[in-house]
Amino acid sequence: MATANLLLHPVRMRILQTLVGADELTTAQLRDRLPDVPPATMYRHIATLTQAGILEVVHERQVRGTVERSYRVRQDKAVVDADARTAMTKDDHRQSFTVFTGALMADFDRYLARDDADPAREGVVYRQGAVWLTDDEFAELVEEIEAAVARRTHTAPGDGRTRHIISFVVVPDDATGPDAGTDRECHELGPGVSQQGPAQGT
Repeated sequence: MATANLLLHPVRMRILQTLVGADELTTAQLRDRLPDVPPATMYRHIATLTQAGILEVVHERQVRGTVERSYRVRQDKAVVDADARTAMTKDDHRQSFTVFTGALMADFDRYLARDDADPAREGVVYRQGAVWLTDDEFAELVEEIEAAVARRTHTAPGDGRTRHIISFVVVPDDATGPDAGTDRECHELGPGVSQQGPAQGT
């Protein structure tokens, strides 16, 4: 069973995000994509995720006297399940959300640090809205959003495709507050959508 502490670690989140949609990658390919993560740190967190059953070894081959492994994310395991979420305290959620948003900020900073970054042209979007839903309607909405992303996680690079990170956060609002019933949209830079890695939210 995955826990928030296991999944919502900054380095482990980046490893999982890198693997999602890539089908499988070797440790060497992961190091190429995450050059700022020290190799020893990378190997340690890959081992942790593999031991937890979140990553699976797809292939092994001998390379210059060492064994090179390729890994794939087990999507059914890369999520904090209902029992684990129920056991989390408010402080657990606060800590997990801090790590999640910190990783999101780091992703955005890395994007903006690219010399060729062009948010308007590349369709960077961050927006917020509000809806009134019953419990059943809310569950249906979450399923629809997750299914829409999941249908697209198996597309391959190439053919003009650009990898996007879609991050998903839902927070209940105070229905009696001054903004109850209103839609709020943050500054939008383009018509595109961002990405999400594995189901990271709690």
